[in-house]
This record gives sequence, C-alpha cells and structure tokens, in this order.
Amino acid sequence: MVTQIRRFSQIVEILGKYGYGIALARLFPGESRVTFPPRTHPAEPAAVYERVRLALEELGPTFVKFGQIMSTRSDILPDGLIAELKKLQDRVKPVPFDEILPVIETCCPRAVCFRTIDPVPVASASIAQVHRAVLIDGTPVAIKVQRPGIRDLIETDLLILQSIAERVESVFPDTRIYNPTGIVRDFTRQIRRELDFILEAKTADRMRQNFRDVPGIHVPAIYPEYSCSRLLVMEFVEGVRIDDRDGILAMGLDPGEIARRGFRAYLKMIVTDGFFHGDPHPGNLLVAADGSLIMLDFGIAGIVRPEKQQYVIRFLIALMQEDTDLLLRSMENLGVALPDEIREPLQDDLFFLLQDLGVGYTIAQFSFPRFITELTEVLRRYRIRVPADLMLLFKVLVMVLDIGVRLDPEFSVRKELSPYLTDISKRTIVPAGGAKKHTALFHETADTVLSLPRHLNLALRQFATGIVRVDVVDADIRGVTDALDAASDKFTIGIVAGSLVIGSSLILRALPGALPPGASWAAVLGYSVAALAGFYALYHIARLRFLQGL
Repeated sequence: MVTQIRRFSQIVEILGKYGYGIALARLFPGESRVTFPPRTHPAEPAAVYERVRLALEELGPTFVKFGQIMSTRSDILPDGLIAELKKLQDRVKPVPFDEILPVIETCCPRAVCFRTIDPVPVASASIAQVHRAVLIDGTPVAIKVQRPGIRDLIETDLLILQSIAERVESVFPDTRIYNPTGIVRDFTRQIRRELDFILEAKTADRMRQNFRDVPGIHVPAIYPEYSCSRLLVMEFVEGVRIDDRDGILAMGLDPGEIARRGFRAYLKMIVTDGFFHGDPHPGNLLVAADGSLIMLDFGIAGIVRPEKQQYVIRFLIALMQEDTDLLLRSMENLGVALPDEIREPLQDDLFFLLQDLGVGYTIAQFSFPRFITELTEVLRRYRIRVPADLMLLFKVLVMVLDIGVRLDPEFSVRKELSPYLTDISKRTIVPAGGAKKHTALFHETADTVLSLPRHLNLALRQFATGIVRVDVVDADIRGVTDALDAASDKFTIGIVAGSLVIGSSLILRALPGALPPGASWAAVLGYSVAALAGFYALYHIARLRFLQGL
C-alpha cells in the first residue's frame, strides 16, 4: 500500500507539471495523503494534446502502453489527440547488463544454456530488451529479457488507472457511454498477457503453424526449453524494416510484391485463420534477403471468432460495392450497437463518405486509413461505441495498408481484395459477385436464418433464469384460479384412491401363508376408503356440471 501511495504521488507530480493537477484534484476531492501541485507549463509551451503525450512518456511504460492502445480508439478520441498518441515512443534507455543478467540466470543459467550473450542490446523497450546470444550447441538466437521490477510497477499503475477510471465515471457521468472502466479492464488484460512471455511463445508457435505451408512468410522459431515467463529465446533473424523501400530495392527485391505479400498474409490471418498479429508496425515486420516477410513480437494478437469471420468478409464486400446497408448490418454483426432512430441519417452519412472517397481507385487515391478515420468520426458524432477487438482489427488493416502505400503507391485495394473474396466466398455462404440487390437480399435472408438459433437460445435462457415474465390480466382470474385449485384437489383424491386400490390388490394376491393375521381386513378397508373417495369425487364433479348448466 505504501508503494501505491508513493507511486500515486509521483503521478500527481508529473500530471501537475503538465497542467493536469487540477483535474486530479476534482477527481479526488479531499485527498489528504498527497498535495496537488498548481498548474505549471513546460519550458516550451505546448498544445494540450502534446502535453498529454509528454506526460504519458514521463509517467513510464504502463502509461505509454495505455496511450498507444488509446491511439487506436479514434471512435472516442479527437483526431488531434490520436495524432499525438501515435507519436508515443516505446524506446527507453537499456538496463545495464549486470542488472538484466539475474533475470536471465533465474530462468536459464548462462553456463548451462548459453555459450555467449552480447551485453549490448540490439533493441530496448519499456517492458523488455533484446540481446544476441549463442546457445550451448552453437545456435545463434535472440533473447528477449524482461526489465527488473517492471511487473510490480505495472501492477501498481494498473490499480491507480482503474481507480482513476472509476472516479471519472462517478464525477463525469456523461463519460459512461465510453466505458472508461471497461477500457482500463481490457488494457489490464492485454498488458498482463504481454508480461507473460510463455503466452507470447504460444502465440508465435500458433502463427508459425498457420503459415507453415505459405511461401514467403517467416515466423521465427521459439525455443521453449530455454524460455520462461520473463525470458523468451527465439531464432535470430536478420532483415531490413518493411518501410525501408530503398533497402528493399538495394537487395534487388520488388517493393510492390512485398506490399502485396504482406496484405495477403494479413487477410489470411483475419479472414481465414481468425487469429492475427496485432502490432504490425514497421519495426515488427522485416524483409529478408530472399524476399521473405518476417514477423516479430507477438505480445498482441487479435482473434476473430469463426461466426464473425463471414461478417468481416461482408464488411469488405460492402466497402467494395459501396453498399451502405450491407455495411451497417455487417458492423452490427461485429458488435456495433446501432439504435433504430439513427439508422437512416447514419446510412446517409456513410453513403456520402463512400462516394467522396471513391473505393474503386488505387490506394493512393482511396485511402483506407482515411476511410476508417472518417467512419469512426461519424460513429463518434452519433455517440456509437465500437468494440475494442473491432478497433484492433481496423488498426491492423490501417497499419498494413499504410505500409503498402509507402512501398507501392499504385497498390489497388479492389484488385487485391476481389480475387481473394471470390475465392473465400466459394467456401462460405457469402457470394462475392452478382447484382447488388440480389447480394443484399441474400445476406439479409442469411442473417435472418442464421440469427434464429441465437434468438431462440436467448429466449430459452431468459425463460430458464426467470428473466421473462408473462403478466395475465383478466376480470375472472379468481374464478380461473379456483377452478384450477378444485381440479388439483380432485386429481389428488384420484391418485390417493388409485394407490389404495393397487395396494389392497397386492395384499390380496399374496400367498395365503405369507400374510400376517388381519392383513386381509386391511385390504378390505383400503378398498372401502378408495370407494368412498371415488364417490366423493363423482359427487363433486356432478354438482359442478349442474351448477355450470344453470
């Protein structure tokens, strides 16, 4: 708890330095353990959004990662802030080798596992740094080592972030539509996954299996016997960054072919595998001398469930055909809630957007990143929330196409998408061609049919849990209740009488020597009681019929 208070004080001091102490004072009124500093400015006055970025960078790795994640949420943040958050750098001064070595030794003793380890890292980030090494058997590898103490710092920061999010929702109720606590909860789950290198190793292995039969795509092999949750040992690979067009040309390779290869690889991951590399920035994509595309860093991965893959296809088809109705229905099936009262104006806005951008042009003329930016701006204007997993998918497509335009300005979205969608449509219920109205009708019918089991299952679950209540209002409801009570009474009498008859019959059918003295009289008594009960029931039934006839 003392560590959390101390860290909170540091956060307050840094935010106060950049002019946000007053905001914290409003969120935490009456906080006596810390002093909220007055607003001050950096040496060089900066815009509000720039101060946010500078504050996040000074706050450390947790807040830098949070800012990077939020840079994809153009559906809730203004464009100016998004532009600044995209500048966040995850490069920090490396930890000295004598401080990082104990982490390596804890997981895999150097004398047992490694012949040599280069003390100078080849890369350094806020969570980990990478060193070249050679295994005992002489295999060159790269080792990704977690920075000492980073887990404790991040866990403390996550508690503080969650507290701030809860206070934001409490003090500013209008922010609840954006679900701040849910955003922090999603971020918490993601960064904890990034801290577990075993999960990253499994992700890399799965990706490697998915591309085992695809030429030109390389995922480095993992050495699990040398790895642990804080140390990841992988195949060492070399190449130039994918955005280094001159470097690619110097190797005698075609940048346009590299762009198409990367685009197809990510389409395969998203639409076919349902499992995609979630951080395709240029530093994580290399091009080898043989033209292979090398993927690195699998701390972030996205998942598209099988039932949603077809809706991603429909979204892309709608984009190619400029079909706003199919576009809206695809977005709904991908988790975007669209109230009925805004559908018409929203569809009009999307129609004008598609017309303005011109889908049929090359990527230099039609900008998918601009389309996503404009789309999320429209959704934000209507206060529509977009699920985080869908925003991650959008972010990946934007980053891949942004790299594509750097490599080949003539790269055509339609030219690359059309054959791929045609091919995959042969294996799904989604047709890639045909008249637009027939396509839309087919999709609408398919949506209705496929949604029936889901709606039926939901209704049954509601009945089972008591969520559904049926209220019956009738002037004669008391009479209906009395009739049901009377009927249940007669039913009970009938069951008792029948039981007595059956029991008495069993007694009388027993062998003469097997009955105790007086047992036959008990059977006769049972018959008598059953007869009386039967006469009583008949009398009441006859009386009820007589009264109904009056």
